[in-house]
Parts: sequence; structure tokens; C-alpha cells
Amino acid sequence: MNPETHEKLGRLRSLFLEKRRVLVAFSGGVDSTVCMKIAHDVLGTDNAIAVTANSETLTPAEFEQACAIARDQGWNHRVITYSQLDDEEQARNPVNRCYLCKRDLYSRLSELARDLDCSSIIDGANYDDTSDFRPGMSAAREQGVVSPMLECGVTKREIREMAREFGLPNWNKPSGACLASRFAYGARITRDGLNRVGQAEEYLRLEGFSQVRVRNHDNLARIEVPVTEIHRFISNGLWARAVQRLRELGFQYVTLDLAGYRTGSMNEILGDGQKQAAYRHAPAS
Repeated sequence: MNPETHEKLGRLRSLFLEKRRVLVAFSGGVDSTVCMKIAHDVLGTDNAIAVTANSETLTPAEFEQACAIARDQGWNHRVITYSQLDDEEQARNPVNRCYLCKRDLYSRLSELARDLDCSSIIDGANYDDTSDFRPGMSAAREQGVVSPMLECGVTKREIREMAREFGLPNWNKPSGACLASRFAYGARITRDGLNRVGQAEEYLRLEGFSQVRVRNHDNLARIEVPVTEIHRFISNGLWARAVQRLRELGFQYVTLDLAGYRTGSMNEILGDGQKQAAYRHAPAS
């Protein structure tokens, strides 16, 4: 571990030492895994509680992976199960959907934290998140959620470095995002749609792509993979198999985005006014 990362790790440990008993929002991604690892090491099993939210926007495979990590690490792990789509606002998928989702989640976690006598709710937001469109961070601030990685200026690269040093199994896991982020704003999110996207991405991951997004545009699937892996689509008949499989799942048209994989590509059409409105918690027109 390089000296700067090691110094930040020390600051993180000191920050957790100031806490009495914490609830960590644990998705199974590398960010929240490192947060929970440090909390557990510093505060102990009884005072560091990992909580995973199980809903339609988390695939069954992702949920099982999160549970497996918590179990293998010997963590104090709990699960809350609910349907995000029961909230009509979220199902309509406005530009501020991320805020609505996180407001709902952190409200539930706040109630649980009170029941468990936790002094703080911890999330895995990091320094790199500040450069992206993330209105959900506003909901975290409103609920008093603590973001140690953000406070200590820890980057994604440094989080992976820590995870590798800790021997965590997901240290190099590709960045993830909830399945709702695959839908164009304004397009209603349904369980069938989420399942279709989840199955399409799982198929492409099994084909060996290191990172995959299947963006849902009504009956059109827009596939994103790293630019360096696009050539694989025209080799060995993969493009034909992919078209066949995604059509079986219900997509009528299957396209490959030549710009390649990038985070938040659905946000590229948003103007500054729409983004500002989302941060003000009101759907932009």
C-alpha cells in the first residue's frame, strides 16, 4: 500500500474510533465493503452492523454475493427487504429518481439505526463520486449519513488498494449501479423491465466482458462494453448470439454503443437546469 493510501487508512480508522456503534449501508460493492471491514476491525462485531437493502433494483446474484461476503467475513449482517416500485414517484423514473431512492433507503436505515441504538449511518461515497451526477448524495446529507471515504478524500483507486491489502474477494469487482440506472429518464420502471436488463447483463458477463451495461430504451437495448473489448462482438459470431439472446428476453432492437462503457451515460442528455432541479429534489420538466 502506498504511503498516501496508508495515511488515509489511518485517518479512516481514527474516524471510526470516534463512533460508538454504527450501521453501514452495505451493498456488496467494494466501497461499502471496505467501509464495513474498517468499521468491524475498529469497533468489533457487536458495534459494526452491515445492512443490505434487498429490492428489485439489486439482482439476486448481487444480493447473494453481498450476503456471502458478510458471512465469510464474520460480520454482523442484517437485511431489509422492500419494493422501491411501490413508490409511484420512483416507478415514474424522474430525473431526481436517485434522490427519491436514497431518501427512501436512508429513511428506512435511520429507523433501523434508532432501533439498534446506532450513533451513525455510514455509506461508501468516495471522493470520485463528487465528479458525477449523484443527487442521492443530497438525501444522504439530509438524513445525516456519514461518508468517511468522502471526508478523508479517498479515491476509488485507493479503495481498491485497501481492499486488496485486506484480502477482500471483491477488491477488483467492476463498479456497479442499481438496475434502475439503465432506464431512460421518464420511462416507467417495472419488475419485468428490471429482470430483462439484469438477465441481459448477466448473459454478457458470462461471455467474458469485464464491464457491461445494457441501457433500456423501450424496446431497444443499447449495449455498453469497454472500447477495448468492442472487437469481440464481431468475432466468433458473438454479435449474432447476443442479438438472439436479447431478443429472447424481449428486446426488439439490439445495438452496440461505439462510445463504449462509461458511468452515467443516461445523464449525458441532461442540461444544467435539469441537473440543478434534481438536486433541488423536484422533477425537472
